[in-house]
Amino acid sequence: MASNILFLPFRRTHTVSLSAAIRQYISSKYDQHPDMFVTDLAAIDQLRADAVNSLEPHVSGIKKLTAYAAQLVWIGGKFPIDIGVDFTWYPALGYNTQKPVSQNNLRFELANVLFNLAALYSQLAVSLNRSTSEGLKSACNYFCQAAGVISHIKEEIISDMRSSPPEDMDTMTLESIQQLLLAQAQECFWSKAVKDGMKDGIIARLAAKVSDFYDQAAEYGTKSDTISTEWIHHMTAKHHHFAAAAQYRASRDCLDKQNYGEEVARLRDSIVCVNEGLKESRYLNKIVLGDLNGLKARVSEDLKRAEKDNDVIYLMPVPPKSELKTLDRAGMATARVPQEISDPASTLGEGGQFGQPLFAKLVPYAVHIAASIYEERKNRMVNVNIIDEMEGLTNKLRDLLQSLNLPGSLQALEKPLGLPPSLTSHAEEVRQQDGLHRLRRSMHETSKLKANDMAIYQEGVDLLRSEAAEDDRAKLKHGTDRWNRLPSQQAAEKLYAQVTEIDGYLKSAASSDDLVKAKLKDCEKVLGVLSGSDRDLEEFVPSSRRATMTPNVERAAYNLRNMLNEVSRLESRRKRQVEKMRDKAKRDDINEVILAETARLEREMPMQKIEPANFETLFEERLERYDEDRKLVTAESEEQDQLSAQLKEANNTFATARKGDSSTRDREQSLQKLENAYIKYKEIINNLNTGRKFYNDLANIVTRFRDGCKNFAYQRRVEAGQLESDLSNAMSVLNLSQVTSLQDQKQRETLRSQYSAKAPSSEPLTAPTPTRAAVQPPPPTAPTPGMWNPEMGIKFGGALEQQPNGDVHNPAYPSAKPRGGQWDMNQGVRFG
Repeated sequence: MASNILFLPFRRTHTVSLSAAIRQYISSKYDQHPDMFVTDLAAIDQLRADAVNSLEPHVSGIKKLTAYAAQLVWIGGKFPIDIGVDFTWYPALGYNTQKPVSQNNLRFELANVLFNLAALYSQLAVSLNRSTSEGLKSACNYFCQAAGVISHIKEEIISDMRSSPPEDMDTMTLESIQQLLLAQAQECFWSKAVKDGMKDGIIARLAAKVSDFYDQAAEYGTKSDTISTEWIHHMTAKHHHFAAAAQYRASRDCLDKQNYGEEVARLRDSIVCVNEGLKESRYLNKIVLGDLNGLKARVSEDLKRAEKDNDVIYLMPVPPKSELKTLDRAGMATARVPQEISDPASTLGEGGQFGQPLFAKLVPYAVHIAASIYEERKNRMVNVNIIDEMEGLTNKLRDLLQSLNLPGSLQALEKPLGLPPSLTSHAEEVRQQDGLHRLRRSMHETSKLKANDMAIYQEGVDLLRSEAAEDDRAKLKHGTDRWNRLPSQQAAEKLYAQVTEIDGYLKSAASSDDLVKAKLKDCEKVLGVLSGSDRDLEEFVPSSRRATMTPNVERAAYNLRNMLNEVSRLESRRKRQVEKMRDKAKRDDINEVILAETARLEREMPMQKIEPANFETLFEERLERYDEDRKLVTAESEEQDQLSAQLKEANNTFATARKGDSSTRDREQSLQKLENAYIKYKEIINNLNTGRKFYNDLANIVTRFRDGCKNFAYQRRVEAGQLESDLSNAMSVLNLSQVTSLQDQKQRETLRSQYSAKAPSSEPLTAPTPTRAAVQPPPPTAPTPGMWNPEMGIKFGGALEQQPNGDVHNPAYPSAKPRGGQWDMNQGVRFG
């Protein structure tokens, strides 16, 4: 049914199972079983069904939509924004209302639900009886709430969506809709003021503000690609209509104040504004057009009377428009966000109109993120700042022993025949662990893990390259103007960043693998001896004659042996400390503490979204328990420095006492080689264990990367197919609707140029001049004397005065005296 005000249409959607996605997410990401939330899962689906099916202008729909919106805001703190369900919605405005948009995004779902709430408010306003003061008051309130919801979508929802909004929810479109709703709210208030018989001066200020709102709505509409030209013409006409109405009411106020000259000036300007509005008549419905014509008739009648009275009786000067005081504005319409939308906390919980929040007993998603952040910080502190530091100290001590040729030099002297006990125990340990075979087998397994990771990673890279190549071929085929979707690198920016990141991981790991292989190659021959039989060891270690030990040598050897025992005790103690630290970190479970902190936050700040940053203070306090362990590293370093100095001094004394004795040199070298090989063996085992863990962890990363590439490539192919189908249809079918669409686009561009180059808002807009399509003229024929021919044209009695803009119709105030170019009935009509 035709009306002089507009309403927002509803957005449509498909049925989706939000509960299934939530169930799956709880099952895979949370420690709690989804069966604990069977009631909540059923409730969320019912809430959505009630909300998306509220497509009638009835007040019951408000509660259904706001209840679902409140729960969406609440569960946004429990689950990630990409919960795992594609919400499909059809645009409400524009030329693609039959083309659905799908996003795996809870904020996208919330934006669409709130848009429908704004549409419901606007349709409720239109459905009311606006012939009564009470109906106008209610309609104004509904329009203000609709504008408030649109403002909330624009400022709070779209900015947090983390994805591109639908085309009819871009900034210009939402601004135009908001200004339109405010204009119609202000118009209702103006109508109530007229009906209640308020003073003309007040009504004039109200009408001026209505005109401003419509002007802003039309201006934003011309910058939007989805606001239809019919709406833009409607808003433009209403802008001029209320500018005229404001001047008309101001003229009546002037009449009351006996300002007769200003009365005439304002009535003339009112006529100009009405005529500007009537230039949109071909695009307007009968009601809006009737309102304009009715206003014109009234203003024309008053202008005729006012001019006659002033010319005959009052003789007051009529000021030009530039000297008229700009009308004050009385803005009564404001965007009011309903409390259920601005503060959903007040609607949920004890005493809330929408009952208890769903999934209240589920640990928020941010809490899991916070727990993982703490685990990462704890592991970095324990492993890097404590354990790695202590192991580094131990390696530094071992390097010192090797540089001093210890313990080989001392073992050769103490036991010139047979094998030292420490060497025997080392050899037995290597043999029990299968020595070289274990290392080779472990390296082979690590290589297989690496090859598997490389294959999965390469599969993902190939998918990206293939998709990019397909996109490039499509651009060459259709051209970049028509094939205007985002390039592959921009559409999958995170995936392409992962390509470089994972490639760096693999190159770094390959460098570490080469280093381990080099270590094994250097000591492989000696390790073969160490993992062999005792006979092999005895053959490798030559015997030496028993040296005569002088008291000085015996005393130096005794001191050096004590120092080596101190080194052994230090290493054993550190090994126990490292194991103790690992056990302490393993038992450090923050889950119970973080859950208690979450409960406190939810009590003190209900409905405020829980963020990992809320737990920073807790993290700092919790990590203080490792301060003593970090101090222990410093103490160990200081103790080792003292022990190293004493060891060097004892070794120097020992070397000085044995100066000139080379009887055990060969045995010393052999024993030291075996000792160094044992140390390298332990290092290689640690390196291989680290490498195996690295490649196992990397497998999860590259698998997620490959799956992401698969999903991206699939989505892009579906999108490409749809785009190619649209382009094919556009090229093969040129029907009437497409012609109309092109005409609409031209009209939109014309309106845009008018608004971008228009004069100040107080000046009326000039409607575009209609043109005829070119028609091939018929062959010229000789004119019949005395008969008029269309080719002759019509000439009036006076000469036409050419206007500067080339148009004989100048939208200015009508002059009291006839000018050249106006037809005088006394001069008749003369044919050319």
